[in-house]
Amino acid sequence: MRFQLLGPLSVTDGRDVVMLPPSKPTALLAALLIRPGSIVSTDRLRDIVWGEEHPTTAKTALQSCVLRLRRLFAKYGIENQAVVAVAGGYRIDADAETLDLLHFRRLVEQAAASGNDSELYTLRSALALWQGGLLSNVPSDLLHRDEVPRLTEERLRALERVCDIELEHDRCREALVDLWEVTRVYPAHERFAEQLIAALYRTGRQTEALAEYRRVKGHLRERLGVDPRAELQRLELAILRGEDLGPADVARGRVTLATAPVTVVPSATPVTVTAVPPPAPAPAPAPGLAPAPTGQTAAHGRHGPEGPQDPQSSDERGVPAGPLPPPPPPPPIPTVPGFTGREHEVDSLVGLLTTAGLGGSSDRAPFAVLSGAPGIGKTALALHVAHLVSGHFPGGCLLVPLTRPDGSPRPAEEAADELRRALPAGPGEGRGRALLVLDDVVHPDQVRPLLTAHACGAAIVTSRRGLAALVATHGGTVHRLGALDPEQSQALLTAVLGRERIAAEPTAALPLATACGHHPLALRIAAARLLTRPRLRLADYADWLRHDPVGRLSLADDPRMSVPQRLDEALTRLPPALAEAHLRLAASPHDPLTTAGGAALLGLPEDAAEQVIERLLDAGLLEEGQPGAFWTHDLLRAHARRAAGSSSGHAPGLLRPPRHGEFPQLDGVRPAALT
Repeated sequence: MRFQLLGPLSVTDGRDVVMLPPSKPTALLAALLIRPGSIVSTDRLRDIVWGEEHPTTAKTALQSCVLRLRRLFAKYGIENQAVVAVAGGYRIDADAETLDLLHFRRLVEQAAASGNDSELYTLRSALALWQGGLLSNVPSDLLHRDEVPRLTEERLRALERVCDIELEHDRCREALVDLWEVTRVYPAHERFAEQLIAALYRTGRQTEALAEYRRVKGHLRERLGVDPRAELQRLELAILRGEDLGPADVARGRVTLATAPVTVVPSATPVTVTAVPPPAPAPAPAPGLAPAPTGQTAAHGRHGPEGPQDPQSSDERGVPAGPLPPPPPPPPIPTVPGFTGREHEVDSLVGLLTTAGLGGSSDRAPFAVLSGAPGIGKTALALHVAHLVSGHFPGGCLLVPLTRPDGSPRPAEEAADELRRALPAGPGEGRGRALLVLDDVVHPDQVRPLLTAHACGAAIVTSRRGLAALVATHGGTVHRLGALDPEQSQALLTAVLGRERIAAEPTAALPLATACGHHPLALRIAAARLLTRPRLRLADYADWLRHDPVGRLSLADDPRMSVPQRLDEALTRLPPALAEAHLRLAASPHDPLTTAGGAALLGLPEDAAEQVIERLLDAGLLEEGQPGAFWTHDLLRAHARRAAGSSSGHAPGLLRPPRHGEFPQLDGVRPAALT
């Protein structure tokens, strides 16, 4: 069970939500939950429940309220979170799993320790826990006077930081959505007003920015008799003069240059950036010395205390050094052994990268997006194509992972820093065009600065998401990958296992591929297991897989080569309500799934269910056949049934209708009543 304090006080098991009625026990419970794990004195509790002038029978009545709470807990099976009587008062224990207030605080702490992109996503998740009027069903003037403002301040600090990050990354229009609302609810909050005015001005809305300043100024003078603070006055003067606001003053000390596409931040987690070297030597450099890459040896240039020396100057023996050679190419990217299939996608990508837009006047790099379900072969296809076209990119082909090993997204500035070290010179400075393979992208904002900074080359972007917003702003082609067809699956097994092994059991390869769902990762795991067990028959192995197609598709010596782990990790990237929606839909017998069927399964109106299905499509967890007909890959179905059957102890923590903010598109649409 979970207590929901950030809104009307309620209790949920993840599937059902019980809104507590306005009553004295409800006020008592709120008082204890606001101070989880701490002793709240009986005097304080009596003041909260009855007011400062409580009746003489309040002591006995308080004990009665505690008894009613314990009965309520017993009714909903949460005796382990009982109200504990201690000397001088009462206490209730909770943690981040059982109280949304502590979950919110934990997310805020995690956000503060992460990079900007991760910080933004984590803070958004934290703010999504707030679900309306704080303690609106709690009848206690004392709590609303003393505690509600304190808790509200925690939310406002998180929202202020979110808007700071949006402005720092020049996402002013996204910040405006939050700022319009919060400045109307808190008209005297000058920091939010300052953010709103700056966002309006930076998006070319000078008149609205000045009108907003006058609104704030009038409110402060009329209600408080004071003028706006100095920062707001300086901002108004800059707008009146039409000045460039320059660097965004973020979090009072974190500054990002407004004109720079990316920010260089030291990388806390080293990530390998590898590349395909060009088959021919790079062209001679233009006159002058290109900046040396990180770690360059003396053979590639000598740096004095004030930077690189003139290449025409004499060395220590008085011999002219002459022009320096171009920087060495980065190391090669991995190969994909036994790559088969995807002929249409390969031809299309090769054509795009070798002919379309290269060397033209466009300020945007030609690029392609490869999307699809986890393990479907997006990275393998990108690497295979990179090797095929490497001769057209004298600057090399660079693989840039945009997700850390723990699944969290890398900030764009961190990836840009890696790229600057790998490609220190531009195409006119001894380095030709480069091909970027931007792997496992989580959000379009990770990619946009990299495409802008490397507009002279090209890029292949892989992501489980569709990245429609990126395509809308930067064009590009899109390839959504699905399972292989039977012929391609057999070709992959033949390429890995060898023709002799397949020819020994000519009728067993197709059943084995079918047991793997024609899923590339599953096929490679099965083939690797068969290679290490040469006496194991394909037919016997296929029969063994059918009994647990998900659980048995993993390799003991490398946890990354595991279908269940890959699918589990994919669900952790989703908001909990969306992950649970996937499990409900995937485990259902509906095939194909329709919007009406999804609405019935999720307990949502059809228009709301349609938006949930759209998000699952974008996440690569659903596929679309005919318009309005959706289906789930067999392995994802099996994984959903397995998760539902093996995690009954904790699955209800996710099984609940969407909270306010978890599906931003659904705000204002309430799920069907759950009783």
